[in-house]
Amino acid sequence: MAKPSEGSGVAGSPPVHARASALPLLPAGLFVLVWSSGYVAGLIGVRAVEPFTLVGVRFAVAAAVMAGIARAVSGPLRVARHDWPRVALVGVAINTVQFGCYYTAFELGVPATLSALITSLSPVLTVVIAHFMLDEPVRTVQAGGLVVGVAGVVLVLGPDVQAAGGAAGIVFTLAGTVALSLGTLGQRWISPGTDPLWSATVQFAAAATPAALLALAVEGTDGVSDASTGAVALGWLILVNSVGGLLLLAWLVRKGGAGAASSVFFLMPAVKAVLAWLFLDESLLPYQLVGLAVATVGVALATRTA
Repeated sequence: MAKPSEGSGVAGSPPVHARASALPLLPAGLFVLVWSSGYVAGLIGVRAVEPFTLVGVRFAVAAAVMAGIARAVSGPLRVARHDWPRVALVGVAINTVQFGCYYTAFELGVPATLSALITSLSPVLTVVIAHFMLDEPVRTVQAGGLVVGVAGVVLVLGPDVQAAGGAAGIVFTLAGTVALSLGTLGQRWISPGTDPLWSATVQFAAAATPAALLALAVEGTDGVSDASTGAVALGWLILVNSVGGLLLLAWLVRKGGAGAASSVFFLMPAVKAVLAWLFLDESLLPYQLVGLAVATVGVALATRTA
């Protein structure tokens, strides 16, 4: 089974097939809010910092912060030598590729709500990919949930693709979601004894290096247009999403089992839409609200743990 992980920069989506016990309401609600806020912070961030510069700085600093926490909580480094390549590859997929694609899509004009909806389908997409790559079964309700969820995304997207970032923006968003799902599957090949805090530290560090190289190659050394806004966005992404999200998810998993995050995943699209409306002035037309409701139902069906 994959290690549970966070979709805002900590790791991939939680496994959708795991069973969860009852979760404490307040921490679960806080987790939903923390997870969802990454889309708002990310879109604000790319208005001030180029996408791969944002990714590189985010995960370089997150790696340093998480290393200190891992050392204090878990002691010396606890990642087996044979696991280093696996942990690093997962980190590149779920952090460098995923967020590099999402932030590029934001820069192209993809709204946070649409990006969040597409990303919300990642747990069941992971199951579908596992079916084709690893011959794992797909439950009928999961397949149906994916179909319903995709229908909702299409409704929210609407007929004006250009206004939603164009074809390139949609392709980058889809690529980021596939990277998230592949990274989630990759977690299965990391030894169960690997400490999750040290694993996250290595993943963050591994993600920062290729992101920095891409930033230098594509964006140059002048990747910051608004230092103050960029600093606020980065502070939120690093401390709240990457570090705080991981610690909160780890606590929820201990309380509710490996399916803890999946049990509240269906709430994410609506919460992300509300945050985008509050902080980004994104609004949905009536037919898009219907699409949001349809997508939420699809994600609820696809991620149900019972």
